[in-house]
Amino acid sequence: MPNSKATLDISKIKMAIRAGIPLSIVSYTLPHEMSEYMEDVLAAFLKELDQSPMNEYLKYCLNELTTNSKKANTKRIYFREKGLDIRDPKQYEEGMKDFKETTLNNIEHYMRKQKDEGLYIKLILQTKNNKIKLEVKNNCEMTFYEYKRIHDKLSRAQQYTSVDQAMNQVLDSSEGAGLGIIIMILMLEKIGLTEENYQVLCENGETITRIILPINEKTKNDLAVVSHEFVKIIDELPQFPDSIVKIQRLLDDPNSKIQEIANLISSDVSLASDLLKLVNSAAYALATPCRSINEAVKFVGLRGIKNMLISIGAIENLEIGKEVKTKNLWEHSYKVAFYAYNLAKNFCPHDKRVVEDAYVCGLLHDMGKLIFEKAHPELGKKMKAICEEKNIPTDIFEKLVAGVNHGEIGALIAEKWNFPEVIAEVIRHHHDPENSKDEYRKTATLIYLSDLIAHYQDGEVEFYQFDKEALSTFHITTEVQLIQIAEKMEAEFTKEPPSF
Repeated sequence: MPNSKATLDISKIKMAIRAGIPLSIVSYTLPHEMSEYMEDVLAAFLKELDQSPMNEYLKYCLNELTTNSKKANTKRIYFREKGLDIRDPKQYEEGMKDFKETTLNNIEHYMRKQKDEGLYIKLILQTKNNKIKLEVKNNCEMTFYEYKRIHDKLSRAQQYTSVDQAMNQVLDSSEGAGLGIIIMILMLEKIGLTEENYQVLCENGETITRIILPINEKTKNDLAVVSHEFVKIIDELPQFPDSIVKIQRLLDDPNSKIQEIANLISSDVSLASDLLKLVNSAAYALATPCRSINEAVKFVGLRGIKNMLISIGAIENLEIGKEVKTKNLWEHSYKVAFYAYNLAKNFCPHDKRVVEDAYVCGLLHDMGKLIFEKAHPELGKKMKAICEEKNIPTDIFEKLVAGVNHGEIGALIAEKWNFPEVIAEVIRHHHDPENSKDEYRKTATLIYLSDLIAHYQDGEVEFYQFDKEALSTFHITTEVQLIQIAEKMEAEFTKEPPSF
């Protein structure tokens, strides 16, 4: 490990917050530079969430937890070399008598052995479901004796009302060991947390120490208020073309005849052309080209036609434009739509509705971001005035512009445009599919996965950041498997890029 500190990548921190995915930092020896880097990442993470007042308290907790993990890893090497069984209480007490002195006098040896044996300390930060998770792991499971000692210290922490009281009483009793954990619990209490927010557990060969913090209620409420106010004042956002609205009414009418629907679509030359172009695109991979609207209806069904019309109407309303950022957003959206449809066809061909809804949900998943790109500059002034009027910090609106809460913004717009519930629900929960309604969860998971695969290919996320349950839903268990699927889909996508 070089002695220079790693460079902080704010864009990756913002990406993790927007997508609700974990940020992970791994170290085998935890040098001072790495500890400082972890502190910097924590501070930037909390700042992006408007939770900076927590930083000093959580920085102390982070240092305590990473130091304890490093010590636990060192113990495993030390006890093995001493020929002592760390699980035996008597041998544990015997070994700990000289542990500190022996390891400090030969620290380079123990750090080298830890690295050689792959013993790590891992920090994980994640924000999801209005909670912040700070987790420190090391790949040595605690013994029952160690676990009991920690919980004894947690119980003792409840006896004290202040850090000063704890320090005086613990040090006066010549039992300084464990003071760090006691102080940490008192620190957490200062920011309104209890011992229930602090968990210690062992899973899959790892010891995990986890702190769960609720996001400040005011920040959460401010985001919700500003999101709704933003949608309320977007009066200049056009409604769907009359031709599409009329066709949608026919599609919703159970008494409508297929020929009647086909005739109405065919009467609008531009719309019919766009629809045939979409039906014949690489995304749908038809065995033979579709040459008429009648054939299109037969190929993709009425629900498929309805979703395609929504796609075409949204593209027309939101305009691709010439701006680089907008074009990049649309290219990403097309790619996610293509991936989603092809994943659905290959992994859940019998879930007809998932297959039918995949493309439109993928295309519109980032509609909230696209809305901000289209919004007139005057809208920013109006929103800042509303923030001031409601005593909301104006940087809350800046966070919306940067993409925070874009799922909610997109869903509110979809509801305003009377899109089917599945589209609004998937847009709202494409970063947290586990929170979507049961009947739409598989589609939301499909879009979550397609979105992350596209970001993964762009080097913006890493494999560890994928939700394992979402991967298993589509029978993906390894990174090699993910790469193979992603490369195959990208090769197909680049054969015929979108031409709208």
